[in-house]
Order: sequence, then C-alpha cells, then structure tokens
Amino acid sequence: MRVGVFGGTFDPIHTGHLAAAEEARLAGGLDRVLFVPAARPPHKPGMVSAPAWARLEMVRLAVAGNPGFHVSAMELEREGPSYTVDTLRALRGERPGDELFYLLGADSLPEIGSWREPEVLCELVTFIVMSRPGWPRVALEDWLGRQPPGLRPRTVLVETRGMDISSRDLRRRLQAGQPGRYLLPDAVRAFIHAEGLYH
Repeated sequence: MRVGVFGGTFDPIHTGHLAAAEEARLAGGLDRVLFVPAARPPHKPGMVSAPAWARLEMVRLAVAGNPGFHVSAMELEREGPSYTVDTLRALRGERPGDELFYLLGADSLPEIGSWREPEVLCELVTFIVMSRPGWPRVALEDWLGRQPPGLRPRTVLVETRGMDISSRDLRRRLQAGQPGRYLLPDAVRAFIHAEGLYH
C-alpha cells in the first residue's frame, strides 16, 4: 500500500488540514492517509493547549466518514518527545511492504535538516510537500537543488487549494468566544464546546 503519514499537534484539527490531506491523497495516489497526533512535539515545547486525549478524539471525529483517512495513537502511547523518525521506523517495522510518504507544508520542508536524523528520514519516505502562501514551487525547487545528496529528500510537490487556516488563529478565535463555524468540522466544533476547550 501507498501510505501517507500526516503528523502534527492538531490543536485543533481543522478543515484546512482535511482539505490538504485529501489533495495530497489524490495527487500522490495514496491508498490511505494516516493522521498521527503528536504527544510532545520537540519543535513546539510548551505550546500545546488541549490535552493529548482530546486532540486524538478531535482527529477521530474529523476523519470519520472518509475511508481513505485513518488515525494512529502511536506517538501518544510512546514515552518521550514525538520524533518523526521514530514513528516512521515503527511504521516500517509494522508494515515493511508499504511505501511510506510524509505529508508536510512547504514552509516546513527547509526545516528538515534540524529534525532528528534527517538522513534517515530522507531514506525512509518520500515527502509530499503541500503548497503554502509565500512558498512558490520555484522556491522549493531552488532549495532542493542546493541540498547535499544525503539530505536531498525525494519530494512530490502538491498544489493544495485548501483554505489558509492556522490552528493558532483558531485557538485565538475560540478563546475570544467566536464559534469557528466552517473552519472546523461540525463534530469537532461540538466536541470543543462540550469539553470547554480553548476557553
């Protein structure tokens, strides 16, 4: 199977995440996209608002009904920081016959060199890079061309047409008492309200 791995804090997951993942699934010819909520993302120390169990439940609610979307709690069940390379190694061990892809925004691609074991990451997966404002294709191709061979990731560049939504802005809206309608899946919005998250 061709499996896309979509990691993140999903704090909260929103319609932009879902639209981008669907575009990536179609453009990459993926059989499934596996959403993997992070427990303790090393690049965002102390910045996660909702507890892990709530973020996991929001992701489950958000992807329900799409047979191409699945959820894994593996990073929440593992001790310590959530390093992508550990997750991908575990997935490779579980399903050695699968072809793995990692979904990330174009603005995150140049940061790969700062991730844990970037050379191993480049061996384990092909990156599906989703367009973001300020990162045109030509800029990404220029960056890729300047990378040394061991740190030049295999990439599929995808023009995503999802709305430009950020979880940080959504949290601010929710804290200000705005409902987040049309930016959050209805089930996620109802869960946030019922649990009193972000208020």
